[in-house]
This record gives sequence, structure tokens and C-alpha cells, in this order.
Amino acid sequence: MNFSEVFKLSSLLCKFSPDGKYLASCVQYRLVVRDANTLQILQLYTCLDQIQHLEWSADSLFILCALYKRGLVQVWSLEQPEWHCKIDEGSAGLVASCWSPDGRHILNTTEFHLRITVWSLCTKSVSYIKYPKACQQGITFTRDGRYLALAERRDCRDYVSIFVCSDWQLLRYKVLLYSLDGRLLSAFCAYEWSLGIKSVAWSPSSQFLAIGSYDGKVRILNHVTWKMITEFGHPATVNNPKIVVYKEAEKSPPLGHLACPPPRVAAGPLTSSESKYEIASMPVSLQTLKPAADRANPRIGIGALAFSPDNYFLATRNDSVPNAVWIWDIRKLRPLAVLEQLCTVRAFQWGPQQPRLAICTGGSKVYLWSPAGCVSVQVPGEGDFQVLSLCWHPSGDSLALLSKDHFCLCFLEMEEGMRMAFGQRGDCT
Repeated sequence: MNFSEVFKLSSLLCKFSPDGKYLASCVQYRLVVRDANTLQILQLYTCLDQIQHLEWSADSLFILCALYKRGLVQVWSLEQPEWHCKIDEGSAGLVASCWSPDGRHILNTTEFHLRITVWSLCTKSVSYIKYPKACQQGITFTRDGRYLALAERRDCRDYVSIFVCSDWQLLRYKVLLYSLDGRLLSAFCAYEWSLGIKSVAWSPSSQFLAIGSYDGKVRILNHVTWKMITEFGHPATVNNPKIVVYKEAEKSPPLGHLACPPPRVAAGPLTSSESKYEIASMPVSLQTLKPAADRANPRIGIGALAFSPDNYFLATRNDSVPNAVWIWDIRKLRPLAVLEQLCTVRAFQWGPQQPRLAICTGGSKVYLWSPAGCVSVQVPGEGDFQVLSLCWHPSGDSLALLSKDHFCLCFLEMEEGMRMAFGQRGDCT
């Protein structure tokens, strides 16, 4: 694993282009586009104010920069650097902005979620979609880009509406699990009279739908009958001998010093000391959090789940056991491994080409799991580089590690298993 130089950025705004050729990052009101391999600056754009959101078009030809404080969106072209577009939502304000799959329409959500405005870069036409619900992941597109599913709030009731992206008109069906011709396929409810679904993920083949709920379980539905085929629990004590539990441990812990207090006391990052994984003996008691009963959005339930690109594995995190990542074998429908970190898992993401999972915990390390095993890798250099988020290059050969104010590009060498090599790292203005 080779680490590049460290660069300044703002608010974790650092993204690879979909074709893998470019890396865009933001420093306040400046947008910097670099070559993804050499990190040479290719284009430098100046926006009217600080950039709060950055997004590539699907064809990697345009970059969207959202300036939420000013209700503006600015669009830049890589092929024609002199061309640019400015979209002003005016007094309606702006809280979210994204591309449509065709890369020629921009969807802006106004303040208070009064409406979604659809702007066409080709015809300069404008369409409006009313009643968007104020929620996370309330908008999504089909893989072919033909349809838009939108969570709506109308007449004190929740709806899911389907829109045709060619004219942004409503495909008038209210559904939960549906076919594109509007047939209601199934309505799934794991249980009643309690907090329900918290996270959802499709397998890449679309054969399975994983549903994570607040009861700490994942239900797997099949795409033929839309019935549940299995249920995965996340117990605080692991006593199944078929599960391999990897526990992170410091190689040389300082005397009388804990690298990270238990999560109920603090959730700070690890110090810069190196760590390793040890295989624990059964039974294993995982660190748990007791949720605050008097607060909204309790830290319970399945907060994150993702399928590997080959559909063979599913990674999950139960928010009441925040230090652990579970790996499930989808072919055998059973738990395969548990990785217990010394600190709270901030993010994890599968590589796009191989079943290789990258994990970060807010410390100066990045963790990798594959069917061959797992490894803890220290980010080299002076000072603590706290990895708060990460993203894979489309080829799966490199990772962008993001801290609060910087990013670092690292390269993986897999010729001899999971072998790591470190390059130089330096400051850059």
C-alpha cells in the first residue's frame, strides 16, 4: 500500500470521477481536478462561495458544486473549461442537489422540502416535483436511469412515487416492492408496533434485498417471491465455533495507557501506535452501547450494510455494537467472521472489483478484510492522520482516505496476498 502526498480539502469533499481518471477535491470556494494516478492538477475552478457539496456526472464530463448557503449550484465542464452554468434557486433556498443518471439534468431540493426543481442543461427547461419527504435517501434512480423513486409526504401520509425521467412525469403507482409496470409485488414488514426498517441494500445481481431493522436483525428477501429466506441476528456474545472473530489489539501498548476507552465513556480515535488482529477464542463478548431511552434516533439497529461486488458476502454493523463489523456468507446463508475494532467503526466499503472490505474508525489506520484474512495498516507520516471516511478507485487498486481537512491516496499491491508497501507523504498547500 503506497501513500501519496497529503492535500488540503474542505468538509470531506473528495471524489473520484466514475471513469476513474480524475480526482476532484474542494478547498473552500476552489474546485481542484487532478489526475487520479499522478495527482497532477488538470483544472482549477473558482466558485462564488464555499462549496458544500461536490458530485460528478455519470459520464465524468461535468462537475456539480452546490453552495447551499447562497442557494446556488455551479456546473463546470472538463472538456470545455471556459463553459460553466449557474443555477440560482432564489428565495426558495437549497438543501440538496444531485445529478440525474443521464448527466444532463440536475435535481435541486428547496428549503423545507417544498419541492424538487429539475433543471435541464440541454434545453434549459425546468420541471417541478412537489411533496418530497424530509428524510435521508428519499430519492433514488433505477440502474438504467429510466425511472425515479421518490419518498413523498402528502395529506399526512407517506408515499413512494415513481417518475419517468424522460419527462419527469409521475408514473401513478403507490408501491413498496413493485415492478416497473406498476404491479404490487410485495409489502414487507418485519414486525409491528415498534421502530422498523433502518437500512436497505440490494445485492449487485438484484437477486437479494437486505433489510436492516431497529431490532438488530437483517432480513434477506429473494427476488422471485419477495419472501424472507433467512434472518441474521447480531448477538453481543459470539459462541458459534464456525465464526472467526478477529479482535484488534495494540502491538506495543504504552504502559498504563488505554488506546481507546470503552465506547460508553468516549469514542475518540486510536493513537498512532500500531495494531494487529488476533483470533479470539469462543465465547467472545463484544462491547455494547446502552442507548439513551430519552433521546431521538437511538443508536440501535442495523445502521450500515453492503454486499460485496461478487454477491458472495454481506457486511453489516449493528449500531448498539459499534466496534464490530459482521461478515456473512451469502452462498451458505451463515455468519463467517466478526471484526471487533478498538474504536467505533466510522465507515466501511467494499472494493468495486474484488471481495475486499476497507474499514476506518477515525484513527490513523485503515483496515482490510478479504476471504484470505484481515490486516491493520498504519498511515505513515508525522502527526495523526485521522481517517474519517474512505472511497475506492473504480479499478479497486487504490483508496482515498479522508480526514477532516486533508485526503491521502494509497495504492494496494496484491501480488503476494495482502502485501503492503509505503510511499512518501508530505504537506501541500
